[in-house]
Amino acid sequence: MTIDQYKTVSILLVEDDDVDAMGVERALNKMKLANPFLRARDGIEGLEMLRAKPADHPYLVLLDLNMPRMSGIEMLKIIREDPLLTRTIVFVLTTSDDDIDKVAAYNEHIAGYVVKTKLDTDFGELMQLLDHYWRLVEMPTDE
Repeated sequence: MTIDQYKTVSILLVEDDDVDAMGVERALNKMKLANPFLRARDGIEGLEMLRAKPADHPYLVLLDLNMPRMSGIEMLKIIREDPLLTRTIVFVLTTSDDDIDKVAAYNEHIAGYVVKTKLDTDFGELMQLLDHYWRLVEMPTDE
């Protein structure tokens, strides 16, 4: 496996809002980021996707907190308890600016907490942040 293969980071957006999901995807396309992109509509579907191929390459998860069936905090707790998923990099992307939600998310070792209303309308700032993140941050290999 080459170093470039280790740098490939798949993006999993776990988001129930179609408008926000389209905004994130548009921002990815606008920046011409070629990273694999997947979307789950809730935490249960997101966990199924992560567990389908946990060792392919690193995942960066953009996780909404307020979703049907399974909340983002519930999904985070399961990810951190699962030995195959525990190293998954998770950024919370939510409308909640509540300190209780922030503390609960950081207690599950998220990489960052982003409030949607603080972003520009096309999610461009978020995609720039993520692009810099995976270009600069070293991720472990499974070897």
